[in-house]
Amino acid sequence: MRKKAQKNGPDAPIDRMSAMISDPAVFTLGSLTPDTLVRDVRHLPAAPRVLPRLKALLSDANSSLHNVVALIRLDAVLAGRVLQMGNSAYYSHGVRCLSVDEAIHRVGYDQVYELVSYAVASQVLVRPLETYGIDANELWEQSVSCALAAELLAERCGEEREVGYTIGLLHALGMVAIDDWALRRQPGLRLTSKGFPQEASDSERLCLGFTHAEVGGALLQFWDFPREMADPVRYQYAPRACATHPRLACLLHAAKWLRSAVCGPADERPPLPAAGIQQMLGLAGRLTSLKSELERRLREVHSLLCVEPPATVDIPLDFPNRVWRA
Repeated sequence: MRKKAQKNGPDAPIDRMSAMISDPAVFTLGSLTPDTLVRDVRHLPAAPRVLPRLKALLSDANSSLHNVVALIRLDAVLAGRVLQMGNSAYYSHGVRCLSVDEAIHRVGYDQVYELVSYAVASQVLVRPLETYGIDANELWEQSVSCALAAELLAERCGEEREVGYTIGLLHALGMVAIDDWALRRQPGLRLTSKGFPQEASDSERLCLGFTHAEVGGALLQFWDFPREMADPVRYQYAPRACATHPRLACLLHAAKWLRSAVCGPADERPPLPAAGIQQMLGLAGRLTSLKSELERRLREVHSLLCVEPPATVDIPLDFPNRVWRA
């Protein structure tokens, strides 16, 4: 019988973690924690590190778009992705950008965070997850849909749109890290989703001793994201247990429901979030009414879901009403 993995507390700082064991022969599931798994990730771009710095720049009245351009150009791959996104049908309006400067100045302050966030996330999230049986298109679509749902809820609840959008976009980041680790350390590992609200968390706890939510929170903390973003991701399966930002954790949980309700199979209705979660958001009895607005926003940004590499995403004409594995 496998020894159950010991967990670090959700508030344990990652920099106090013991040194990684690099020898695969002695790296066992019994010694695995969210923090050690994060330290063992090998093929995950660190581009999301730019988002907290970008948010700080955009919140600073003394900063300019020139400062934003300088930040983006520090990462050549990210700069290329920003230019690619800037030339998408959604942002370009038929006029091609020839430089990052032009792409960012064209969208301006109002949309630059959204543009860069898409470019950042596409580096990390456009990939298949063999461990979960999810293809690259599916992961990217679910991430973008959850981002838009969380942004919509943030607007309705009086929370910051950028924060809601970011935690929605990166909520599945822990799955990417687990898949990266499993392909090298446990290539036969398969984790199964039961759909909203628990998704693959039961399977993850059984096999690993923790969930992708805990891994995602640890990775965001490692990348210097503020706790208002890292902790809601960490507590997305137990939002009212989040001591620091319970309302944002509830918002993310509700956003996942809204995404599942809009994008899941028509004959499978996910159970509504608990009444306490709806009440904390001030949306008791109102969540269902937001489905049509999310559908509208998804159709508006469908061109952004065509991202390369690793593969071109063909968006079905009936998007977002395609069947996803929840």
